[in-house]
Amino acid sequence: MAYGLVVLGASLGGMRALQTVLEGLPDAFAAPVVVVQHCGPGHDSVRRAQLREFSALPVVTAEDKMALLPGHVYVAPADYHLLVEAGSLALSTDAPVGHSRPSIDVLFESAAVAYGAGVVGVVLSGANADGTRGAAKIKARGGLVLAQEPATAEGVVMPAAAIGAGAVDTVLPLSAIAVYLAGLAYGR
Repeated sequence: MAYGLVVLGASLGGMRALQTVLEGLPDAFAAPVVVVQHCGPGHDSVRRAQLREFSALPVVTAEDKMALLPGHVYVAPADYHLLVEAGSLALSTDAPVGHSRPSIDVLFESAAVAYGAGVVGVVLSGANADGTRGAAKIKARGGLVLAQEPATAEGVVMPAAAIGAGAVDTVLPLSAIAVYLAGLAYGR
């Protein structure tokens, strides 16, 4: 199965988790990677710089109507929902979902609609259930959902909620997620 998009969701403890995943992706990784991490306004440039330090792939803050390019990492700006459309991104200032803007559910649900079976969703460390509803939608549309093994997460609630809801196909320790994604990209 060829996957055309990877979406990652993180909250509490998510920076370490994102760094670990991005550090493990090879520079030849072909799919675009879209990231939502809960954070407060004013942290975009710091977060982007931290992720760039660990990623062989270019890391950019997502902009409205920005084209999705293979092998690039797009990070949601603070206080905007990030949505995926066919081949591009959209930003929204709609009301917070589950007290979060950006919302992982909003990203995952839009990716499921735009990419169907061609999307991989990854639920990482976090302290709430954001991402569970979106993960279920990805799975229902034929996509693949991975979750960080809660025992390896700083925030266990988010991956545990997705797992408990039956919205996850594969549970992996943090250290194995990038290897698994790279294997999918190369048909292993």
